[in-house]
Amino acid sequence: MTIFDNLQQFRQTAYNCLGKAKDATFELMDAVILTKEVCSYPELSRCPAFRRSWSSIYEAIKDTRPDTSQLMELYISQMSDIQRPLLAGDHTPRPRPEAKTLCDRSYVHSTGKTIGNKPVIPGHDYSTIAWVPEHKGSWALPLTHERITSFDTPISKAAAQLEQVCLLLPSRPITVWDSEYGCASFVVQTADIPADKLMRLRPNRCLWGAPPAYQGKGRPQIHGQKFKLSDPDTWSQPTEQLTIDDPQLGEVILRRWSNLHFRQSPSHGMEVIRVEVKGKYPHRRALQPMWLCWLGQTIPPVSTIWRDYRRRFTVDHWNRFAKQRLHWLKPRFSTPEREQRWSDLMPIITWQLWLARTLVQDQPRPWQKSLSAEEITPGRVAQSMGGVLAVIGSPASFPKVRGKSPGWLTGSKRNKRTVYPLVKKGITRRKKTRKKRRTS
Repeated sequence: MTIFDNLQQFRQTAYNCLGKAKDATFELMDAVILTKEVCSYPELSRCPAFRRSWSSIYEAIKDTRPDTSQLMELYISQMSDIQRPLLAGDHTPRPRPEAKTLCDRSYVHSTGKTIGNKPVIPGHDYSTIAWVPEHKGSWALPLTHERITSFDTPISKAAAQLEQVCLLLPSRPITVWDSEYGCASFVVQTADIPADKLMRLRPNRCLWGAPPAYQGKGRPQIHGQKFKLSDPDTWSQPTEQLTIDDPQLGEVILRRWSNLHFRQSPSHGMEVIRVEVKGKYPHRRALQPMWLCWLGQTIPPVSTIWRDYRRRFTVDHWNRFAKQRLHWLKPRFSTPEREQRWSDLMPIITWQLWLARTLVQDQPRPWQKSLSAEEITPGRVAQSMGGVLAVIGSPASFPKVRGKSPGWLTGSKRNKRTVYPLVKKGITRRKKTRKKRRTS
């Protein structure tokens, strides 16, 4: 099967997984691919690939029901030649500060508009697990992209998504996670999932070594010697130490310690790696050491495992690509269900760009530098997809002409939408102590 046939078959299978309103929904995805800049969501209907009226882009999201389980199987079928896939997990906010009638909103992280002096804003969080196909570049292909409800946390949602993905994968993956997931809660919740985990640790973390041998008196010890990452006096002798010369970073010092654990997960031993760069980065923050921990089967060589973690940043590139180029933040839907259906289309679009990367010819703007086939990015593929879609066609059927809608009947009562309060997740430790003092 040629690459052209593979892309065509992928589009047909994804079309069959969309359920109702699949014609309008699929043309909406083609409009997203071909439209680089829009001021509002209805402007996507102006794209020639969308052959229906502008109201159909709202009706499509209202009626469609993407089968996420079948779509995940479709994505994983494109990874059949990978022996040991690398998966990256992360979550990103979808701000909705003015949507008072949108239910289940909570405070999410924000770097722009904030409330007071806190970097938070009302909205929804979305958790993503993506396959990182290349050692270099900005490609990250989402396998699941779901909303974090007010009953979940980013850690519990990521654990549930990882379990779903690993059930369909043919081999045991390596998963990489940011420092937010480098905690005992995530270790315990993912202990029974057949996946190796490489997580970053915050530099102020405190770990514990293996307990000493039982002396026959009293209760056996659970923790051994204290290992504080920010205090070199508490470090034991490293199990392995290596110095390598990286062509980009310069001299890199790697140290590994074995049999360390979090205080709340003493039965899950970890390998801890300290990465110290001694070279070419001019920025002071880039010279700060990076702490990683490994949980799983046989650990890869220390000289390569830290490079696997650096590939995690491609999922950050995809989050930015979905927001800026795929117009993920443009629609303002009234229900979380419609937001989720719209979000389910983002992975389908990204996988189409990945499969078409060798079919397109880079068409840079006059101010852009030409990229080779190995360097081409998702944005550049989308910029050149017009010719491919014109040749490959669309599985969506031609729209049928219907009568004009009568509109809202005169005298009909309009019910006001319900205003939902913000959901506040948990109470901080400082607030808990203040409440205790007041009650006492």
